[in-house]
Amino acid sequence: MANLKEIRNRISSVSSTMQITSAMKMVSAAKLKKAQDAIIAVKPYSNKLEELIGLLSSGSAGIENNEYFKSNKSNKILIVPITSNRGLCGAFNSNIIKETLRLNKIDYKDNAIEVLSIGKKGGDILSKSIALKGRHDDIFDDLNFENADPIADLIMQSYKEKEYSKIILVYNRFKNAATQVVTVDNFLPVEKISGGTEIKNFDTFFEPSETEILKSLIPKFLKVKFYRSLRDSFASEHGARMTAMHKATDNATELRDELKLTYNKARQASITNEILEIVGGAEALSN
Repeated sequence: MANLKEIRNRISSVSSTMQITSAMKMVSAAKLKKAQDAIIAVKPYSNKLEELIGLLSSGSAGIENNEYFKSNKSNKILIVPITSNRGLCGAFNSNIIKETLRLNKIDYKDNAIEVLSIGKKGGDILSKSIALKGRHDDIFDDLNFENADPIADLIMQSYKEKEYSKIILVYNRFKNAATQVVTVDNFLPVEKISGGTEIKNFDTFFEPSETEILKSLIPKFLKVKFYRSLRDSFASEHGARMTAMHKATDNATELRDELKLTYNKARQASITNEILEIVGGAEALSN
């Protein structure tokens, strides 16, 4: 009977776990919908801004003197990995951490690497092996453009001061609830954007000059690009957690069914043994 009690305790424990993972799945599904809506809302402005930058930078005149297009001679590279503050989301965080370490050890092994971590999970692990310029663990508590703007300013200012030769974003790009694509994005210097050639074929007049417009638009473009990366990562986190909790719930259900079957077999065997003992005792008394 002690064995039966142990199996009952395990069934109860697995059932409780299944309820928790099922609830977490539903919460993540609701948050994922909001995160997807936020990405959809920012995309039109981001895409149009990128198209306009492509138009203005299609000639060399507008970018020759722009500080965000110029390359710096520094040997230092800043990597900005975007992870989450919480776990239970599969390989979401570990993929970003692995990619950051790979960039440090392989792609840019001859450079001095610093990390500006976004999200608690990445900061906790990467701080043990790479120098941290800083960390921002609270951005996802209230993710909006106003809270992301100071971080983007900090990154852009460090490049303007020629502290780094390159600044790289590493994040999960949202594809769908089950798929997140690890993305390495060269944030600075700004690469020449293709586009706007159809408009360039016509006589286009700019007021003020293309150079002045670029000078004003590039900072906005970079801030929106950074914010969009945060939004992508935020949606990917909830998609990954929803998928992980869905699988965990399925596994818990399967384990619970197996334990119930084991319990029924053990209970049947126990009842059979008791019947045999009773029959054996009765036969002994009759003899």
